Amino acid sequence: MQTVLKELNEARMDARALLAVLIDPGKMSMKRLHHILTIASVAPPDYFFVGGSTSERLDLESTLNEVKQFCPNIPVVLFPGNETQISSQADALLLLSLVSGRNPDLLIGKHVKAARQLVQSGLEIIPTAYTLIDGGKTTTVAYLSQTQPIPREGTEIAASTALASELLGMKLVYLEAGSGARLPVPAEMIHAVHNACSVPLLVGGGIDSVEKLHLAYDAGATLVVVGNALEANPELLHDLHEAVNVRRIRFNVN
Repeated sequence: MQTVLKELNEARMDARALLAVLIDPGKMSMKRLHHILTIASVAPPDYFFVGGSTSERLDLESTLNEVKQFCPNIPVVLFPGNETQISSQADALLLLSLVSGRNPDLLIGKHVKAARQLVQSGLEIIPTAYTLIDGGKTTTVAYLSQTQPIPREGTEIAASTALASELLGMKLVYLEAGSGARLPVPAEMIHAVHNACSVPLLVGGGIDSVEKLHLAYDAGATLVVVGNALEANPELLHDLHEAVNVRRIRFNVN
């Protein structure tokens, strides 16, 4: 069985675009979740990411159950906001270390608390350098983590942070403008980070259109994560799905 990390590495090598839908159990109603999952059953993303800054374990388990029932063939990756958001219903977990901040609890502290449970879960654990980028507003994750995002003009800082993370053994780099960001991660920053390191690059936050999706891919993103935009407009998933497929067809032809 192909692992999530293996597929991401192959996609980076092949310049193949991947799409993930982020579901925050603490924010999304069951009605809206069902709407998104119904669309995803005919316009499937490559992954579901599930988790959030304020989600409770009960919300997480019920959400995972619904996702698995509606879309059993789409891998589910946990995107945990804290050490309690672990479930063996998922397929993999991004072990996020907030490398853009200096909060020791989010660099290693909560990981220590969760280590034994993670090993026992049977999940594919993927060490991920989680990097907050200024998205034009104060986001929930920045507020709760008590860390400052990297400024939008801090391209070299972001690239060096990504490189240092890879040298420390991180398997993915995640550039995050934050939930509900007004602005996505700048294309020049994505490009610089992509060139600085050799691990797959995930980009999320502020991507609410096909145009912004293409900008992220063109700059070097391996996987783009879309969340808030789909909560507001689930039908957007049809357009995003089509855009990703067109990129793949065009790439294969060329």
